[in-house]
Amino acid sequence: MTKEMLKKQIIPDITFSPDIKTENEIAEFQNMILSFYRFHGRHDMIWRNTANPYYILVSEIMLQQTQVERVAIKYPIFIERFPDIQTLSTAPVSEVIRQWQGMGYNRRAIALKKCAERIDNEYGGHVPQNPRILETFPGIGPATASSICAFAFNLPVIFIETNIRRVYIHYFFRDKTEISDNHILPLVEKTLYREDPRSWYYALMDLGSALKRGIPNPNRRSSGYTKQSPFEGSDRRLRGLIVSFLIDTAPATLENVAHSVNEPTDRIRHLLDILEKEGFVRKEQDQYFLSD
Repeated sequence: MTKEMLKKQIIPDITFSPDIKTENEIAEFQNMILSFYRFHGRHDMIWRNTANPYYILVSEIMLQQTQVERVAIKYPIFIERFPDIQTLSTAPVSEVIRQWQGMGYNRRAIALKKCAERIDNEYGGHVPQNPRILETFPGIGPATASSICAFAFNLPVIFIETNIRRVYIHYFFRDKTEISDNHILPLVEKTLYREDPRSWYYALMDLGSALKRGIPNPNRRSSGYTKQSPFEGSDRRLRGLIVSFLIDTAPATLENVAHSVNEPTDRIRHLLDILEKEGFVRKEQDQYFLSD
């Protein structure tokens, strides 16, 4: 299906004023979003068929910087291995990293385990229902904290993430540039479908994803828009390769690791030092291991 066909078939072609005020105007926007979701929403996502707060926590951290298709593969495997807060909390770091492989941004695995430890130790194994509390957890910012509360507890929280931003820019700021989140947040609050925030935010995210596929990305007109830096040859890519190598080969010397990724030892020593400080690896004499 071409982008033009996609646009004509499923993306509603209507604009709204940023000054939207009346109940009828708000209801029209809400009905448009919910109608799209009813017929074109991604209802088959496994993490959408549960309100288990732990499962939602796992899925939201996985989805932070990873494509949905990859999460769909790894999520059920991860949940099977770590079925509850207590299991993840007490698991070895090395096992959590091993199960995370293929997701990218391995530091999220460490953050997720630390979240589980804190929930287990401080909150009796129950995920807090307050986004302000969740924001204090490792790897959880304001948007993720609020999304957890919306999807796990159906709370009427207000937040923006990339797909939500795309929807509001497209429908309320069609001919404008340099749109900040401060322009968008009042609209998110004003138009929130409070009867079912969970479905509302799923709907916004799905329409935002469709917009990205169907038209030039509206988020390019956001004041905070930046292009992602190249992945090939980056420190991020090398960190992932190092962790993958140690999963299969540890213990290994600095020279072993540098040879495996075909990079100078000085650069790899620097990255190993960072990984050690972050809790991914440990060093004993001249040997490197994954953390226990």
